[in-house]
Amino acid sequence: MAKGKAVSSKGPKVSAIKRRNISQTKASNKRKKATGKTKNKFSSTQIGKNASGAGGNLGNLGSDGEDVEEEVLPDDMVDDDHMEYLETMGQNISFVTDTIDEKKEERGDKKRRKNDEDEVADYEELPRKQFRQMETEDRKYLHLLPIKGERGIIPQVMEKTESDEENIIEQGEEKEELVEKKREVNVTTLPETLSEVELFKLQKETLARRKMQIAKLSIRVMDSPQEALSSLKALRVMLNEEDHQVAVTVRKLVMLSLCEVFKDIAPGYHIRTRTDKEMQQKMKKDVKQLVEWEEGLVRQYQLYLQHMEDIIKACTSKKKAQGVSGQNKLPMKALQSLMEVAVKCMCELLVSLMHFNFRTNIMSVIVPLMDHSNPDIADMCCDTVKKVFKQDRQGDSTMEVVKLITSMVKSKAFSVQPRVLETFLALKIKEIKSKDPEKEVDKKMKEKKEMLKKGSRAQRKRAKREEKLTRELLEAEATENQKRKLDLNTQTIEMVFLTYFRILKKNRQSVLLPSVLEGLAKFSHLINVEFFNDLITVLRELVESGSLSYRETLHCMVTAFQILANQGGVLNIDPLRFYTHLYASLLHLHAGQDTDDTANALECIDIMLNKRRKQVSMQRAFAFLKRLCTLSLQLLPNSTLGTLAASRDFLKVFPKTDMLLQIEETQGGGMYLPELQEPEHCNAHTTALWELHHLNRHYHPHVRRYAAHLLRKAPSEGAGSLPPSLDRKSPSQLWQEFDPSEMNFNPSIPGPGKGGKNMKPFSRLGGLVQESMRTLEQDVCGDEM
Repeated sequence: MAKGKAVSSKGPKVSAIKRRNISQTKASNKRKKATGKTKNKFSSTQIGKNASGAGGNLGNLGSDGEDVEEEVLPDDMVDDDHMEYLETMGQNISFVTDTIDEKKEERGDKKRRKNDEDEVADYEELPRKQFRQMETEDRKYLHLLPIKGERGIIPQVMEKTESDEENIIEQGEEKEELVEKKREVNVTTLPETLSEVELFKLQKETLARRKMQIAKLSIRVMDSPQEALSSLKALRVMLNEEDHQVAVTVRKLVMLSLCEVFKDIAPGYHIRTRTDKEMQQKMKKDVKQLVEWEEGLVRQYQLYLQHMEDIIKACTSKKKAQGVSGQNKLPMKALQSLMEVAVKCMCELLVSLMHFNFRTNIMSVIVPLMDHSNPDIADMCCDTVKKVFKQDRQGDSTMEVVKLITSMVKSKAFSVQPRVLETFLALKIKEIKSKDPEKEVDKKMKEKKEMLKKGSRAQRKRAKREEKLTRELLEAEATENQKRKLDLNTQTIEMVFLTYFRILKKNRQSVLLPSVLEGLAKFSHLINVEFFNDLITVLRELVESGSLSYRETLHCMVTAFQILANQGGVLNIDPLRFYTHLYASLLHLHAGQDTDDTANALECIDIMLNKRRKQVSMQRAFAFLKRLCTLSLQLLPNSTLGTLAASRDFLKVFPKTDMLLQIEETQGGGMYLPELQEPEHCNAHTTALWELHHLNRHYHPHVRRYAAHLLRKAPSEGAGSLPPSLDRKSPSQLWQEFDPSEMNFNPSIPGPGKGGKNMKPFSRLGGLVQESMRTLEQDVCGDEM
């Protein structure tokens, strides 16, 4: 084996392997430049040739480019197995070199990345150290993005404000909500192999999270309504809760929460839709924000009402809520519970936001439910309509509701529940517009003719300007509103009377007749004179038919007396039949009957005495006074006080009736006939008021005092006079004040104590009943012993 070691004259010794590597690197770089390859630094074919080249030359070049001798092993000294191994290694050396180079590159990248991270960490730490001393209790600074200048990185800061802190808090809350939603998704995807206890626990936790979310959104909206419109939308979206475990409960809570939120944030005016011209106009920033918020508020309010209306329609149409419940169809029982909450929310919104948008839409939903089969829903809607009638000051809401009710009653052919028409009794209409259109037209024409005759053209222009100015002043003084209210009241009462007259004409056997008669009795002073003759004829036929109940008969008589007392005096109508029927029907009242009938009878007598006293004869006055004193013996204390007060009015209005207090003396001939139904011919002037002596020993102290007062001929002062608490009250007021329907005695009645000693007052009838029951039990137990 020849020694191939050579020494270069210009430099140090270089081994053959190093020289070979240098030459291969240069050749590889040339090939890369020529072919554009950048991945492999060595060619496997070239290296294979050099590795397997027994007779080949491996490029014996030194560092200066000269040939250098090297040791070369002959082919005879290398086995065939070694040659195959060398050839395979030569072919795979590219993979080894590539992995080594990639690892080197990765190490370099890691070093550079680490250096960059160190630089960023130093920069991040720099402003904290620099400005940590600047933050005090009064001032806090917010770090902004830095600026890179010639001197390096310049940090930027800004003083924090309250709005920035609120934004940071809101961002944090939004992140928390996102996390909660992810958790909820994970909860809903849990397997269904949980036990009942675990499912109940999971349901309770989910419901608690929903409640907290509803509370957060509601508080955020109520704190800043104009800035939290997105929170209002998120709260409304929760109406479509799809988790079947808590869907019904969450939807109820969201509906009630939205109801309170809208009641709190809704403005006190009606928001109208902008026209196309207004939408093209430019607005200031503040005005634009306000307009956008109003439009968003109206939109969310509309969607909320539509959702509740869909629930009500789905339940009333007896169909499952496909569009309401989404993918999970709700059962009818759950839907009915949602309907009750929806009706409650709409009723509260109608009463509280009567001035706001979509008032008519809410009325159109509530009015048909007044005749619902569920009494709770029907009563709720009827009570809401009554509240609208009482709170409406302008009259437009009242007219809309009455119009919807009359159209509903007509469409159902008067087959509705009586509570629907009983709502008309809550109307506060005391005055309407008098219908004299001809006189008004004639008056205006006369004024115009006088103006044309007297004034010149300039004077007429001046008069027009003065008239315009006067009209504006009247508007400022709300006089125009008063005229508009009278017009609305007139239209409302016309629709009410139209419904009443239709029922009287076509459906006299209807269950609505008592409500109709009661309504006519209340609004009889507003009936037009043109209908008086026909109405009195119909009422007389109803009374004489005998098909009415006692209360309905009293309502007919109250209506007739009201008509005759107000505007019926100009008509030639004889009310003798009504007087006769009232006199005959008074004895039907007793202590076991409803006390409301006594109030109606007292109202009839009051109208007869105060408003038609000139049409009452003395014989009729004697007969009614005697009948009232007889009636007082069979009534409850409050009704007895009412009849005694009415008897006192007879003694004051007709002074000659005091002759009935003289028992020993009699006036005139004949004998008193109490069974006779004619008050004019019963000879009541020949009897005496002996009933007052019985009432003078009544158990009620006020009844005793009132009876003694009448026996002394009702003096206004001195001995036998009444205290102001009794003297200044009408019969109806006394009946209402001493009403024992709530099991209370006014004043308290003293009861017996133990052994007749220690008398203690029993303020309630329940105490007397319990004491008697206890005594009865003791007696029974003693008998059994």
